[in-house]
Amino acid sequence: MAYSTINKGSSYFNTVLYTGNGTSQSITGVGFKPDYVWPKVRNDTNVHLNFDSVRGPLKEIYPTLTNAETTANGVSSFNTDGFSVSSDNGVNRNGYNFVAWNWLGANSTATNTNGSITSVVSANTTSGFSIVSYTGTATAGATVGHGLGAVPKMLIIKQRNANSNWIVYHVSTGNTGDLKLQATSAFGIDINDWANTTPTSSVFTLGNGTPNQSGTMIAYCFAEIKGFSKFGSYTGNGSADGTFVYTGFKPAFVLIKCYSNATDWFINDNQRLGYNGANYVLYPDLQSAEASSPQLDLLSNGFKTRTVDSMINNSGYTYIYMAFASNPFVTSGGIPVTAR
Repeated sequence: MAYSTINKGSSYFNTVLYTGNGTSQSITGVGFKPDYVWPKVRNDTNVHLNFDSVRGPLKEIYPTLTNAETTANGVSSFNTDGFSVSSDNGVNRNGYNFVAWNWLGANSTATNTNGSITSVVSANTTSGFSIVSYTGTATAGATVGHGLGAVPKMLIIKQRNANSNWIVYHVSTGNTGDLKLQATSAFGIDINDWANTTPTSSVFTLGNGTPNQSGTMIAYCFAEIKGFSKFGSYTGNGSADGTFVYTGFKPAFVLIKCYSNATDWFINDNQRLGYNGANYVLYPDLQSAEASSPQLDLLSNGFKTRTVDSMINNSGYTYIYMAFASNPFVTSGGIPVTAR
């Protein structure tokens, strides 16, 4: 059996860099028509932003904040090889540098009736990613179809029409509580999130808490695909010769959060110059510009922490991660890739 069915990770996830012009422009080089775009200005303070094709262009929500969805001059369209931006400083400030992380969905939507709540879904079963829109019922035990055909390992959910926390489910922390994307807080027990029920290959289950309020909701759902994506945990060793985490591929993107203690979230990717030795890091819960620490090496088969820092490698601290591949460690044809 082939090691991986995805030989080129950038066909499903890709990072692009661009410079703002203050008016409008088309950003190309993604390699596909993205359904989920996460941009951030690199050399200035501003919130992280999220756009997706299910909610539609110009509708932005902010991983850094609890604010409700707004309509602004952000991502104005999703294009064949990227996306277009309007004049909003968060996506196109004149002369400033930007990064955008992009995921491919289905480039279309379908109504899903697998759960007790009907959802609208853009699902890519090959790469294990779906965007799910639904209206909450505030009823414990409600279920929502996600369209993946596989068990999600991570869910990121936000209420669109009201100020609320971003609620994160991760396979390594389980179904008894959550992490909050916009906050530093450690994992917290809360039966009202998932009703203590693990997602299945067709639905995720909700309590009557934040992910299931009587309002419009958006969920980003991720299943694990061998050689392309990995969701797991590790324990820090508190050493500059830090913990190595095997993913089975050369990472293009790594998101990390300590779940045993209160720390900031952490994102590293393979496109911003300086990685492996002097990483350029961004923090989803902070508006700050990118920084050169803490350090993380992206290797041919995983990643390795290279500093003592509470965000990624304090001794005895436990961490969850989400990683996507540039290349698998071994392709479907049995060819190993090499480290950078």
